[in-house]
Amino acid sequence: MTRTEKIRSRLQEAFAPRVLEVVDDSERHRGHAGYQEGGESHFRVRIESEKFDGLSRVAQHRAVHDALGKDLVSEIHALALKISA
Repeated sequence: MTRTEKIRSRLQEAFAPRVLEVVDDSERHRGHAGYQEGGESHFRVRIESEKFDGLSRVAQHRAVHDALGKDLVSEIHALALKISA
């Protein structure tokens, strides 16, 4: 399973989102710190779920990181999140 698939699967399971977009943005960062040949090092995620309702922005980000797990987060150099309830 690719990192993209793992991200999608874990977020789907944790949040049952109405909207979930996971974009491997690695190629835009070729030559920059953290770039890994073959990609899957830099991601953009857009997620909308009622489970974020009432949470602060920091709490939303923490919830996403917790859902992804330390193992997967440690493999990712950059993760840009756009979260809404």
